Amino acid sequence: MTAALRTHWPEYLIEAVGLGIFMLSACAFGVLIFHPASTVHVALREDFARRAAMGLAMATTSLAIIYSPWGQRSGAHINPSTTLAFLRLGKLRRADAMLYIAAQFVGGVAGVALSWALLRGRLAHASVRFVATVPGRDGSGVAFAAEVAISFVLMSAVLVVSSSRFRRFTGVCASALVALYITFESPLSGMSMNPARSFGSALFAGALAPLWIYFLAPLAGMQLAVALMPGAGRRGCAKLDHPAGKRCIFCGQQDAPRATDAQLRLGALKA
Repeated sequence: MTAALRTHWPEYLIEAVGLGIFMLSACAFGVLIFHPASTVHVALREDFARRAAMGLAMATTSLAIIYSPWGQRSGAHINPSTTLAFLRLGKLRRADAMLYIAAQFVGGVAGVALSWALLRGRLAHASVRFVATVPGRDGSGVAFAAEVAISFVLMSAVLVVSSSRFRRFTGVCASALVALYITFESPLSGMSMNPARSFGSALFAGALAPLWIYFLAPLAGMQLAVALMPGAGRRGCAKLDHPAGKRCIFCGQQDAPRATDAQLRLGALKA
């Protein structure tokens, strides 16, 4: 693990920063859309419209992270359940998986902590409550089943699309599902699929009791997808976007060499 940390620390740092940015966005848009003093909250009169706006905001955030240069380098898992699913498929080493997960939890907590420092009481308000994921009015059983289902569908989509000729759109499909889930499923479970995301919010909201749902259900759903579709998962790599010429600690691809000044001058002369 020490060797992995020494050589792969940039990817671990990117995973922490990626989830931190996701949580900053979730907290900021949570206040903007759900705080009663917000003009956006007043303008969006229906809960459905507010959830749809939040879904669009978080899907856009997810897209930006996945297809950013940093996200293309780490693979933009930003979710322990995703990392463990790829581990079961044999697409990354155990040391990398454990350090990815540790970084994701650090990033989730840091993102909410920074958001609280910036947004203060607005983020802690009962209508926002640190954007904590909690079961809906139908209870913990329904929330657990819903989290298993949405996590299963998400990982199934990732496995199928990433192993097809449309693999560059894996991140688009995953982000589209995030938007749909927040819009339609969040009244059942709060829509997490991500233990590190839920832990970061719950730690500050004091909503630790239902965390077992958001630790176990996403893991179960994604592991079920891997078990039922092992063939699709064997192809491709443990990245949501895998561009050529970008370092990959999973398959061994290295960064494309940069052209030297002499090569650039020669190319300019030939042009």
